Amino acid sequence: MKKAEEMICVYKNPNAPIEDRVKDLVSRMTLQEKVGQMTQIKLGVATPDDVRNLSIGSIVKSSGKAPPEKVMPSDWAETVDRFQQAALDSRLGIPLACGIDAVHGNNRFYGATIFPHNIGLGAAGDADLAQRIGAAVALEVRASGIHFNFAPCVAVCRDPRWGRCYESFSEDTNIVRKMTSIITGLQGQPPVGHPKGYPFVAGRHNIIACAKHFVGDGGTQNGINAGNTVSSYDDLERIHMAPYLDCLSQGVSTVMAVGTSYGFLISNWNALDKLSEPRGSNYRHCVCTAINAGIDMVMVPYRYKQFIEDLTSLVESGEIKMSRIDDAVERILRVKFVAALFEYPFSDRSLLDTVGCKLHRELAREAVRKSLVLLKNGKNPGKPFLPLKKNAKRVLIAGTHADDLGYQCGGWTRCWQGSSGRITIGTSILDAFREVMGEKTEVIYEKYPSPNTLAESNFSFAVVAVGEEPYAEYAGDNSELVIPLNGSELISTIADRIPKLVILISGRPLLIEPWLLEKTDALIAAWLPGTEGRGITDVVFGDYEFDGRLPMTWFRKTTQLPINNGDNPCDPLFPLGFGLTCSKEKPTE
Repeated sequence: MKKAEEMICVYKNPNAPIEDRVKDLVSRMTLQEKVGQMTQIKLGVATPDDVRNLSIGSIVKSSGKAPPEKVMPSDWAETVDRFQQAALDSRLGIPLACGIDAVHGNNRFYGATIFPHNIGLGAAGDADLAQRIGAAVALEVRASGIHFNFAPCVAVCRDPRWGRCYESFSEDTNIVRKMTSIITGLQGQPPVGHPKGYPFVAGRHNIIACAKHFVGDGGTQNGINAGNTVSSYDDLERIHMAPYLDCLSQGVSTVMAVGTSYGFLISNWNALDKLSEPRGSNYRHCVCTAINAGIDMVMVPYRYKQFIEDLTSLVESGEIKMSRIDDAVERILRVKFVAALFEYPFSDRSLLDTVGCKLHRELAREAVRKSLVLLKNGKNPGKPFLPLKKNAKRVLIAGTHADDLGYQCGGWTRCWQGSSGRITIGTSILDAFREVMGEKTEVIYEKYPSPNTLAESNFSFAVVAVGEEPYAEYAGDNSELVIPLNGSELISTIADRIPKLVILISGRPLLIEPWLLEKTDALIAAWLPGTEGRGITDVVFGDYEFDGRLPMTWFRKTTQLPINNGDNPCDPLFPLGFGLTCSKEKPTE
């Protein structure tokens, strides 16, 4: 009897047209099951029983406030599969879509490849590179059993004071549009003739992508995270909305709305609470407003039972029409069918070998070297400081960021705000220099060089790596933008004694005083390069040329902010698109 019933279940037939499968399944669902599909719960709050009994549509792996102890993708795959089995045991067996913020690699897990943050990829300006990175991230995410990535961020950042500046590819809409090619890497290449705006996921080795945050999140006043964007409609459309059209043309499966929140629309973390003052009050009104505004899936990490109760009541009272619920559920199920979650709901353990593999690390290394922007090379025009010589006799490596993978990776690495130290597997700047320098070179490392060390006069050169501590979202909002941790003072102290290269590790342009720039022999904006520090030494020793160009206008002083290309007046320290090359033969070994 059960087999006969399954034979007439169109939604279970992988060969049936997707729209037929969607309609068939929706017709079989109760209101409770529909509301459950619109609910996304935080893992750790949800239980398998919740997933099964409430027909929950999605769970989210939050990045947390502290890095866990070496959690491996294989550990997470087991957890996802346990929750997935609970979903499949529900009456209709609708699989979960498990989501994560894998914004520059599968960054939650120990040993994953961590790529440069988006601002670095914008500096590289290489659409093919972005697509290849997307494909690599998709494999490492799927290896952990996850199907849904809350990326890419296609914000156009108009003010570096914004704490999410590094999640943006550029202040230039055209650069951001170009880099949306990462979606094709994540989801796969839609075939010729694929309907524009219809979600697409190529297969088991791809993931559901999410263009975010619609719309204008990069244009808030004073760069305040989730603040107010004051703009004419024409500018909003021209500057901030345009990248979403490119995302839709590539079949992006979901869009996340800004501050709250095709395929389907998903809200941001706890965003419903922000629809009333004080936040979290009058929750029923918040639910009604969000759903009637067009949000399809709501990220309610904690208050999911109240959300389900209120949404059910709102439908039963007629304040939300059943047609709106059906529209939302159809969009959610359409993406699940497109992504073949009904056919392949469980993790693919054969992909675990791709996590942090040599091929992906080489790709990340390529991304690092293409993202580096050379801002200064020599104090005199005819005497470039770079490239460096690999066989120098004695070298000083210094600075807070010279041997700190956590600082090198930035926020959204192992945990939400990021961390410091050897938080994962990778190559620090110090590691990279030690690997490259010849055996006859003595490499001295001191984070803060002692007076005795600086008094020595036999250093060929120094490499000073300074920059920002990790941060994410509102914690990164910053009106001063000075180099933290006394970075300017450290550069100055060393500059008085030793010729030096300064490597600036940051998620945005920082304040560089004229006197500091004058003291510096060579200066590189390395952004937040990730785990592969060898990409830096590839370029500074002349094996590769500098390709990076500034994706942001570099201000002279913070009173100029916001400052963007095309402003009148516009007197930047370095303009959008600036970047030097060495233009010199490799140094003699």
